[in-house]
Amino acid sequence: MTIIAHPKNKKQEIAIEAVLKALNVSFQKEEESPYNPEFVAKIKKSLTEVKKGNYLTLDPNKSLWENLK
Repeated sequence: MTIIAHPKNKKQEIAIEAVLKALNVSFQKEEESPYNPEFVAKIKKSLTEVKKGNYLTLDPNKSLWENLK
């Protein structure tokens, strides 16, 4: 079985590690994201643009190619 925890801060991280050690549960920490940093940057930029209202909406009555004109 695998359990993945997402502590919100260092205090929670330390507490989770202490509990796991006290229960003699093996665990591993992964500090780095498994995702390509360039990809993550593009996604974050896109989310920022959407929040600013910079996005296209597609007309469902048109084909994709007609929407891109």
